[in-house]
Amino acid sequence: MSPRPAHIVIVEDEPVTRSALASYLESFGYRVSECDSAEKAEKILSQGNADLLIADINLEGKDGLEITREQRARSEIGIILLTGRTDDVDRIVGLELGADDYVCKPFNRRELLARVKNLLRRTSAMRALTRRVLHFNGFTFDVGSRQVSNPAGEPISLTRAEYELLRVFVLNPGTVMDRDRLIAAITHRQDGTNTRTIDVLVQRLRSKLGDDPKAPRIFTTSHGEGYVFTAQLE
Repeated sequence: MSPRPAHIVIVEDEPVTRSALASYLESFGYRVSECDSAEKAEKILSQGNADLLIADINLEGKDGLEITREQRARSEIGIILLTGRTDDVDRIVGLELGADDYVCKPFNRRELLARVKNLLRRTSAMRALTRRVLHFNGFTFDVGSRQVSNPAGEPISLTRAEYELLRVFVLNPGTVMDRDRLIAAITHRQDGTNTRTIDVLVQRLRSKLGDDPKAPRIFTTSHGEGYVFTAQLE
């Protein structure tokens, strides 16, 4: 049996843009649902079979940023925001609320397609990861149940933010993760969340996992860039 095509939901109130984008993505084998409002999109998303959400920020009523905040609190669906604005504030706010990517109009369709493909690969890997139990440096990390235990088998309590940060690290071993990307991985963030928050969370994880910042074995600092998960996954 061949795998089902990825299901993409487009929320765009400009009909020409919406229809053209839907047709383009369908030509590559994706299943596409179109809607012109947040309310219609929520009915589709509530069924739980969507893989990717492409949402215009500037919607009437509930906008793309609010949709992003609400969906990120409910699921790991991939989210790409579209906007005609060039203000960095929208981009930063969108990423902080949990969007995975951000594209300015007018956009190049081939570039957007590449972003869609990359994001679907990442979300697919993350879904597979949530069903896995990982081992590193003697620690056991049950991603699905959010449980971590030390080499002696004793449980280690993590806050939601600490769990989400550890999860994004183990999903991207050996990759330099900048602070903005790490912030985007944390749901239910409060106003005022900034890059310093990531430093504090990494410090807490190091403390709970016994990772000496002077000789790190798990979280290595990449000066001027961010952090790298350097533990060997088993």
